[in-house]
Amino acid sequence: MMRRLRLRAFLADDTGAVTVDWVVLTAGIAGFAVAVMATLNGTMGTIGANVNSFLSSQTISTTF
Repeated sequence: MMRRLRLRAFLADDTGAVTVDWVVLTAGIAGFAVAVMATLNGTMGTIGANVNSFLSSQTISTTF
């Protein structure tokens, strides 16, 4: 009888369940970030080169 009560108490205990939820959520976010970075890897280099080219061609007026 005592074992059954302990087993029921153990199965009903949800301590730590929030931790598992956070671990799964964090792993999902990290996986999504890696997927986005892998997708944009080549594109970001091109965008950076275009910005560099544009900014290098600009002149700054030092007289007013």
